[in-house]
Amino acid sequence: MRVWIDGELLTDPFGPAISAVDHGVTVGDGVFEAVKVVDGRPFALERHLDRLERSAAGLGLAGLALDTVRTGVAAVLEGADLPLGRLRITVTAGPAPLGSGRGDHAPTVIVVLAPMAPTAETTSVVTVPWPRNERSAIAGLKTTSYAENVVALAEAQRLGATEAIFANLAGNLCEGTGSNVFYVVDGELRTPTLASGCLAGVTRALLLEWFGAREVDEPIAVAEAAEEVFLVSTTRDVQAVTRWGERSLPVGPVTEAAAAAWRRHEASELAG
Repeated sequence: MRVWIDGELLTDPFGPAISAVDHGVTVGDGVFEAVKVVDGRPFALERHLDRLERSAAGLGLAGLALDTVRTGVAAVLEGADLPLGRLRITVTAGPAPLGSGRGDHAPTVIVVLAPMAPTAETTSVVTVPWPRNERSAIAGLKTTSYAENVVALAEAQRLGATEAIFANLAGNLCEGTGSNVFYVVDGELRTPTLASGCLAGVTRALLLEWFGAREVDEPIAVAEAAEEVFLVSTTRDVQAVTRWGERSLPVGPVTEAAAAAWRRHEASELAG
């Protein structure tokens, strides 16, 4: 593991590194991106940086300089012999008074590189009872305030699944804790619109470009009864769902075709 913080590559990645009163620590005031690394090259880095910038703007975080982030990415990648890994880029509001109010410090910028194990080809999911708020001030932003996801994922694991799926306040399908959901009804591939409150996933956007699907908001029960379901994310790529709750699902032809399209195009988004 390699860790870079505010211009310094740490010699001890597990040692003390940021202020105890950093607003990212005290109240979760920050944004982040997870970027896949293949053979030492980051995947879709500029798309991730664009979303990092959008999330920071949506959260009202001022002072983010993407060139600084790129410097940190280059520092942790330099000389790294890593067949498969993950970059975690985090930007917080920096040191601040205790409480919700921000201080006047510059943002804290953290870049971490760590190995990543290949993801299983299939997975299982459950619907959790806590809805996403599609009208939230931070709906669709990739923030570090992940406690809701931690609780939901723990519940999914307690029930023997590996991902939790949320409806939104309207009762429509929204997303997983760290994934976007695609599903097949009457042979048609569908996925929620961004108005559902789901994250504008980089993998989601690429799959829509490379393979296509209809964006539609409809009750989560429609997806729960779908012919095929798969998840997409930075760490999953295209991952078939073979169980949703108590219901088994096949790895169907649409899922297989989507995964094949992903494999054909993936190399085009690897940085040179």
